[in-house]
Amino acid sequence: MGIPRWVRVWIAAMGAVGPLASVADTLPPPVQQALSRARVPAAALAVAVADAAPGGRVLLAHRADVPVNPASVMKLVTTTAALDLLGPAYTWRTAVYADGPVRDGVLAGSLYLRGDGDPKLVTERLWLLLRRVQALGIRHIAGDIVLDRSAFALPPHDPAAFDGEPLRPYNAAPDALLINFRAQVLTFVPDEGAGVARVGLEPPLAEVTVPDVVPLGDGPCNDWRAALQADWSDSRRPRFLGRYPLACGERVWPIAHPEPDRLAARAVAGVWAQLGGGLGGRVRDGTVPPGLAPRLLFDSVPLADVVRDVNKFSNNVMAQHLLLTLARAPGLASAGAATAVPPAPATFEAARAVVRDWWVTRLGSDMPPPVVDNGAGLSRNARVTATALVRLLQWVYASPWMSELMASLPVAGVDGILRRSAMGRGLAHLKTGSLADVQALAGYVHLPDGRRRVLVAIVNHPEARAARPALDALVQWAAGQP
Repeated sequence: MGIPRWVRVWIAAMGAVGPLASVADTLPPPVQQALSRARVPAAALAVAVADAAPGGRVLLAHRADVPVNPASVMKLVTTTAALDLLGPAYTWRTAVYADGPVRDGVLAGSLYLRGDGDPKLVTERLWLLLRRVQALGIRHIAGDIVLDRSAFALPPHDPAAFDGEPLRPYNAAPDALLINFRAQVLTFVPDEGAGVARVGLEPPLAEVTVPDVVPLGDGPCNDWRAALQADWSDSRRPRFLGRYPLACGERVWPIAHPEPDRLAARAVAGVWAQLGGGLGGRVRDGTVPPGLAPRLLFDSVPLADVVRDVNKFSNNVMAQHLLLTLARAPGLASAGAATAVPPAPATFEAARAVVRDWWVTRLGSDMPPPVVDNGAGLSRNARVTATALVRLLQWVYASPWMSELMASLPVAGVDGILRRSAMGRGLAHLKTGSLADVQALAGYVHLPDGRRRVLVAIVNHPEARAARPALDALVQWAAGQP
């Protein structure tokens, strides 16, 4: 998918001219020196630094009005729009239906699970959902378990298309009934006495068998995943041809399921069987028959918790779910009613339109809206200016959602993606962004006297990764200015 024509026209028209063009754009010497060491030209960096209050003083603007690829910093747009349009207490509801009576623990028919786009239906919550099904008196299902994923209308997705890494969880596609982020998690626990590491699988997946153990190896814990020599050629029976280093201790390995469209069915069947549930038929895709009323409504964690996961850990598929949920916003008022007709299936096109309208309403028509693409920043087409992100962060700072948004951002040297940052412990709350040719930071910098500044810094260059020290130097400079 190419960049839309209106975006190309905007890029050509904007150039390096815009509302911050009159501000001095000389980069601080420490930043220039770090860029020089990284062999990244100043023309590859877009920067804006300003006081946090809306309309606050601008301290630095360098190429601030040039549209650039922000990578995962785009999640700031998605999460802010979601907080404002849906509210931090919003929840998704997975609805459970049955098309037959229950007698003596047996459902004489099929069970239906209709997904609402819950971004965090992880293993333990799927377990709880199915336990609540059993609390309805259902121990054996004579028919099928039917998974209704019709809340989203999405094109086919190739998990290898972006970077050739289909087993990386960050490449997972949205799913209206998203189970465990479409990922399986392998656990490795060394048993030195037995000379093996014991292997576990979460969630339990029907039809999938992993080795119970893998031999232990000597040496340091370096690239332990490579040392395992995993063979995924048979998605239902992976093998480990190598060894697991004893020095690694306990580890977990999240892997996107090699057959992503089968993970939900295999997980539901696996957890249901683990709970002792019987099933006469099979787990399959389908839709809820018209006229059925839900037997159970299972609420997700609140949106504020989802926003925290999206920003702290840069979860791509959760961000995409937030964006798609906005396409269903017009029907939210009635969606929770037991007999309500669900909103129209969500599409990315409809969701992007909602974000554009929201942007103009909240931030003004003089600031062109970003090209959000999938809302996660895992994109070659996403575009935004540093100026636009500064205005967004300033708007948030004066909004009712400031606490939720800021608390969702990684804290320098403390947690999330920035837990190992050396820029200064607690110096800033910042969203990071990283692609092969993008390095970005955006968020709030804390001054010793209690004031705050907003900072946006984005590098688009083949050697962008080497420019990370320049971004750290910029944060330290912003914190030290009067």
